[in-house]
Amino acid sequence: MSLIYEKKISVTEQHIDGNNHVNNVQYVHWVEEIAVEHWDSVKHQLGYPNDIWMLLDHHIQYKKQVYLGDIITVKTYPKLPEGIRQPRKVEFYRNGELVVDSLTLWIFIDKETMKIKRLDSEWLDKL
Repeated sequence: MSLIYEKKISVTEQHIDGNNHVNNVQYVHWVEEIAVEHWDSVKHQLGYPNDIWMLLDHHIQYKKQVYLGDIITVKTYPKLPEGIRQPRKVEFYRNGELVVDSLTLWIFIDKETMKIKRLDSEWLDKL
């Protein structure tokens, strides 16, 4: 298991907006997508195979534009919990340069009851 999850994305026409760069809404989609992928890759080993995360708050800072044909590396990792809130960083790099930086807050949900569930405070040590 790993605290950091990473993947590469090739920017295609579907990601581009009328300004010929990656649409800002696309980054929000990628933030959620990579967080879910990371959780799906570790949830069984952590003992929470049926529980889910819900996005509570997100902040994105756009540092540079990304264009058609660019290849970006997306990295994500959870930070130390803040009570029931779980911060997560998502960073987007092009050629090793940070182009978009995101900090999100998530809450853990028991999928059967749809109620907030508190994780063991040391759960990150298991990654």
